[in-house]
Amino acid sequence: MPATVETTPSSNILLKVENLKMHFPVFRGVFRRRVGQIKAVDGISFDVIRGETLGLVGESGCGKSTAGRTILQLYRPTAGSIILDGEDLSKIHGKALRHRRRKMQMIFQDPYASLNPRMTIGEIVSEPLEVHDTYRGKEKSERVAYLLQVVGLNPLYAGRYPHEFSGGQRQRVGIARALALDPSFIVCDEPISALDVSIQAQVVNLLEDIQKKMGLTYLFIAHDLSMVRHISNRVAVMYLGKLMELADRAEVYIDPLHPYTQALLSAIPIPDPVLEEQRKRVILTGDVPSPANPPSGCVFHTRCMYAERVCTDKVPDWREAHAGHWVACHFAERFIKTRGD
Repeated sequence: MPATVETTPSSNILLKVENLKMHFPVFRGVFRRRVGQIKAVDGISFDVIRGETLGLVGESGCGKSTAGRTILQLYRPTAGSIILDGEDLSKIHGKALRHRRRKMQMIFQDPYASLNPRMTIGEIVSEPLEVHDTYRGKEKSERVAYLLQVVGLNPLYAGRYPHEFSGGQRQRVGIARALALDPSFIVCDEPISALDVSIQAQVVNLLEDIQKKMGLTYLFIAHDLSMVRHISNRVAVMYLGKLMELADRAEVYIDPLHPYTQALLSAIPIPDPVLEEQRKRVILTGDVPSPANPPSGCVFHTRCMYAERVCTDKVPDWREAHAGHWVACHFAERFIKTRGD
């Protein structure tokens, strides 16, 4: 089993994920025989500290969103444990799991698809309150009005429908819905990727303000590395269902220890034509392998310029290269020695 990140006292850890796997079966033929499996998430381990924002980044199809949905039990994991506030979510069912859902919520990626067009904004925001029977009558209406104010919307909008709002306003409605039950942990599944660039900063600033006021903990899933650097305390990098690197945001962006992280960071544009021309780009060759048939050993070895025989034969350990900096690479020490060069 991969090592687990232990950088803080256990009392400060809200979420502990250990060796989490989410494999989807593949069926073919008239008789729907199982012929394989999609290893969307394949043995990841990390902790999320109370009150922090952990950024989870990686290219499309790497398993980020699946990991977030599995943590919240929208998918039941194939293997591994998900311990939220001392309780393993993967081992509870029915009413016990439903009760725990109050403390964990999700902000979905697409504000156009995640809101029911036949329900008013007030009905959408109050739905969690009705499902869990926490507010009724006048108290429910007052709660909805308060939540809309928190996310910067006029409470008088409660009677309107989603089609009457812009994308940014719809995402604010989604945030209000996620806050309805006073959760302690929220998975933000690329909450700004479907929004205009001019609106993205507003939504991120809103999420930061709400986090400070309510003491929330975020798992912020995104592929925009610049935005993740702005909002996150620590950053985890994912590739083909596995974690490649996890560290404080400054460590990841200034001294990356995994070749894949280095390639991702080199793709971030610099708003200075002189520096942009001078810097060294890391260009990955080939396509991302299929999660139905991942490479042996290190899953990144087919595109890595530093790969050697051991990378093909042996899966690298998830290990702490130095204090608080975790990496899955056989040759991470090479980059530690050359840091700052």
